[in-house]
Amino acid sequence: MIDRAGLAEFLRSRREALQPEDVGLPRGPRRRTSGLRREEVAALCHMSTDYYSRLERERGPQPSGQMLASIA
Repeated sequence: MIDRAGLAEFLRSRREALQPEDVGLPRGPRRRTSGLRREEVAALCHMSTDYYSRLERERGPQPSGQMLASIA
């Protein structure tokens, strides 16, 4: 069983620490967040934004091994 709170904290901290340039994305002129947007992380992980948001908010289902590997 996965520690949902630990996973959510990890996802938030990594998303905030990464910049768009770090992953090959352009920095738009109207960014309100210092790190990556949830939509950007979800696209990089090949998952829906809704699913990623639920994981980050501790509301989603237990992610499969495949999803964890995609996030990693």
